[in-house]
Amino acid sequence: MQRPPGYLAANPLPPGIVGALGLGGYQLLADLAGVGVGRLGAQAFLLIAPDPDPNLPEVGTQIALHHRRLKDEAELGSFTQLAAQLGYLRLSGYRLALERSGLRSKVNLVNPATGAIAATIPDRYPGLLSFGGGSTAGRLLAGVRGLPPAGPPPDLQNSELMGQILLALALRDDTLGGAQAAELADRALELARADGTLDPPAALEAAKHEAG
Repeated sequence: MQRPPGYLAANPLPPGIVGALGLGGYQLLADLAGVGVGRLGAQAFLLIAPDPDPNLPEVGTQIALHHRRLKDEAELGSFTQLAAQLGYLRLSGYRLALERSGLRSKVNLVNPATGAIAATIPDRYPGLLSFGGGSTAGRLLAGVRGLPPAGPPPDLQNSELMGQILLALALRDDTLGGAQAAELADRALELARADGTLDPPAALEAAKHEAG
């Protein structure tokens, strides 16, 4: 079972975390498959909803890769692209296993086919004095972009699932703003419905070609 569209908007960070980290009134910049980006002034962070598990109590939305001082908008773009890639990988079969670290959480990207951890998203963004630059959003994005599929392709006849996949693919494009990505994903979904031979990347490319 996947998180539905709009899950993070309907299930924001718990008040205790919001208050302790001073994040009240943060802006939700992306929200797909239970993965998103939050921003408050110069602060940026990933928002992650744990994988649903009927055997465990719901622990609520958690925060990862908390960055207190963005340098510029390009750095924020890397957060959005990383969230989109993690959402896409989750939709394609990977699991996001969250490990609490104080008020924040580390996120392990797990390939269920092997049980191996393919990547780890830290709870905090590296500081200026981190050796080698640390695990920045850009470095993490580069590391997870080349991961192979976790299993067979998802059910593309499911319009809700297809819509989230297309939005995730569109948000990975650093030339598109959030509104543009959403419009392109909507058009790609229409094209995919009209032509059942189009897979998500092909439908998105067709929508881009139409847009000129």
